[in-house]
Amino acid sequence: MNMVFIYRALTKNRLVLSGKNLVAGLGRVKICGGKLWQLGNSHYSRRKIMRGKQISGRVLLVLCVASFLAGSLFCTSRMTWTTQLHSPNKEADHQFPIISSRIKKLEASSSVAQDKDCDHKRKLVEGKSEDDITAEMTKTHQAIQSLDKTISKLEMEIAAARASQRLEGQLKLDDGASNNNPTTHPKQKAFVFIGINTAFSSQKRRKTVRETWMPRGEKLKKLEKEKGIVIRFVIGQSAMPGGMLDRAIEAEEAKHNDFLRLNHAEGYHELSTKTRLYFSTAISIWDAEFYVKVDDDIHVNLGMLATTLARHRSKPRIYIGCMKSGPVLFQKGVKYHEPEYWKFGEEGNKYFRHATGQIYAISKDLATYISNNLPILHRYANEDVSLGSWFIGLEVEHIDDRSMCCGTSPDCERRAQAGNVCVASFDWKCSGICNSAERMKDVHNLCGEESGAVWNVEL
Repeated sequence: MNMVFIYRALTKNRLVLSGKNLVAGLGRVKICGGKLWQLGNSHYSRRKIMRGKQISGRVLLVLCVASFLAGSLFCTSRMTWTTQLHSPNKEADHQFPIISSRIKKLEASSSVAQDKDCDHKRKLVEGKSEDDITAEMTKTHQAIQSLDKTISKLEMEIAAARASQRLEGQLKLDDGASNNNPTTHPKQKAFVFIGINTAFSSQKRRKTVRETWMPRGEKLKKLEKEKGIVIRFVIGQSAMPGGMLDRAIEAEEAKHNDFLRLNHAEGYHELSTKTRLYFSTAISIWDAEFYVKVDDDIHVNLGMLATTLARHRSKPRIYIGCMKSGPVLFQKGVKYHEPEYWKFGEEGNKYFRHATGQIYAISKDLATYISNNLPILHRYANEDVSLGSWFIGLEVEHIDDRSMCCGTSPDCERRAQAGNVCVASFDWKCSGICNSAERMKDVHNLCGEESGAVWNVEL
């Protein structure tokens, strides 16, 4: 509602009658006896402005109504004009051709920009199936894993370089590494180094391994050159260096050229020491992506082993095997007795999860870790427990692969017939193939992969 009010303008010293769209300046005035007078600036002459009558309420009401109607008319006209500008009719276009044209251009430009943005977003999604999106996510995940592995590799190489400077030439017999000096012999590249743990008394076992799943002579060299798969029997020194046992191994090595000798005294209770020295020695000579330890009474399908490892080659710090958690044996005199059983809690407790000792594989960075920390790695009575303990507290991925611990026939035979060839087979009750020197060929015939399978593996 419009209000009419009278106020004195302080700046001009005038009395102003004001309303919407109505302002009346009456000059300098004075109200005396109900009459309105204007005062001059030079003298106080009185000049009657309105004679005899005051401004009535009816007049004020008329002025208010007139002011309201004038304001309403102005607003209606303005709204009509604005509506005509924005409404897409021919009359508005005719009345305001220039403004209407500019408005249309702006609207068209805005519409095109929105369409382009929508088209861009739509094109990102259209034409891609769920498989395509999944493939892209898989590629991204693989790239992240590859980057993680590269970083881990660099960290391990730095650590290895520092450790090499500290430990070079300082290792003694029981903590020694290899007869080979890594600083004088350049490392040989390989995909996997497979160390077959053997003993002086296991000549027949080695013979059956060579006659079944392990290539010999030129085929062994070809496997190393073309596939990067290196296989060696791993053995230390006898209690009497240079004695008859050592000479027998030297003669066997001269014939087959398939041994890795450790600077270590052989013995059943020294298996933990032998294990850590094996990895330290192997990595000082061969720069492999994986290092495998397997006993000489285990049947292995090399093609399946290589295929399994290849699936994990983009991952850092990999520990692969048949994971178990057996009881800690505290009774003296039993096999696998653990003298330090008290470290694992109360009697009857179990070991932490670790790979069974018949066969397992670790990635290069873990082998490097073992080599760098050789003197301070604790050795428990059982070598598989020792290996598992070295990785506790590290960012290691434990991969439980049950194809690495198949039973012998009929288990591995049934799997082979179904097309699921095992990586390794043995008898749990014997912790290896029972009477392996006599039975290895039978297991190989029943559970072995197709001839030449290892040569068809893409690495």
